[in-house]
Amino acid sequence: MKKMIALGFEGSANKIGVGVVTLDGTILSNPRHTYITPPGHGFLPRETAQHHLQHVLPLIKAALKTAEITPDDIDCLCYTKGPGMGAPLQVSAIVVRVLSQLWKKPIVAVNHCVAHIEMGRIVTGADDPVVLYVSGGNTQVIAYSEGRYRIFGETIDIAVGNCLDRFARVLTLSNDPSPGYNIEQLAKKGEQFIDLPYVVKGMDVSFSGILSFIEATAEEKLKNNECTPADLCYSLQETLFAMLVEITERAMAHCDTKDVLIVGGVGCNERLQEMMRIMCSERGGKLFATDDRYCIDNGAMIAYTGLLAYAHGASTPLEESTFTQRFRTDEVEAIWRIKEESSKVNGVEDASG
Repeated sequence: MKKMIALGFEGSANKIGVGVVTLDGTILSNPRHTYITPPGHGFLPRETAQHHLQHVLPLIKAALKTAEITPDDIDCLCYTKGPGMGAPLQVSAIVVRVLSQLWKKPIVAVNHCVAHIEMGRIVTGADDPVVLYVSGGNTQVIAYSEGRYRIFGETIDIAVGNCLDRFARVLTLSNDPSPGYNIEQLAKKGEQFIDLPYVVKGMDVSFSGILSFIEATAEEKLKNNECTPADLCYSLQETLFAMLVEITERAMAHCDTKDVLIVGGVGCNERLQEMMRIMCSERGGKLFATDDRYCIDNGAMIAYTGLLAYAHGASTPLEESTFTQRFRTDEVEAIWRIKEESSKVNGVEDASG
């Protein structure tokens, strides 16, 4: 019996990725290309979209070649509907519409956040963990309940990755391979801890005030040689990550769950993983995390999540294959999880009966 195969496109931020995946989670190919700007600069929507347009066709060819498949082998085409930056998102949406008509294949629109979660679950084997989703554009604590991924807590202003990226610009750190990675490496050399605001509001967190404070601190203390850039990076990481561990632990207590899965680009950070692992072990649980192949935005996560939905009867009509910059995690009906749940319940009933 032929395995179902999906081709997925991710282009919600500064990475354009194309992935080929089978329904059992086997990744046949997963090439991507990152738009890297000069130190001290972020990435703007128009230039990012131009980068994606330039690289998407070579990536499609590379993905098909590495996976050793032709368009005839593909069951569905999946793309990131949102959330993300408008112009970059538009590239994937247009490419998928064109290929759908050329190759006569159905389309599946995918929520970027849910794709991170499903990729994390299949790669790590985590069953039903509390999820900490941390990236350049998102910061959420999530758990699955009654057919949807529910948001228990989130940032009320900027995302944790955005906070780190913007501070990297203040220090004019390189954006290659990413500003967050370079902050992490510098933080390892930090020796002096500088007190920063710690802003947890119930289940939510706030990062914009911390960023303003550390920007002002950097200007003053670096000028007077009172600390090093490494000290500031170390202090910023420790403070931000302590806040994230706190709200994650609170969600675990609420859900009576011992395991945590970290997803999203900031989830690659080894210090964040270490802090979360200590907290999980103290609660008798386990941390599930992945490396940069799967933490960072990629086409395979979109292909896999879209294929899960497609295998359960979902697809997106061509006229509805749009994109949206705001697409909440809890707006998605996770039909594959509902089926998974009912089969578990039936399995228990069968075993006891």
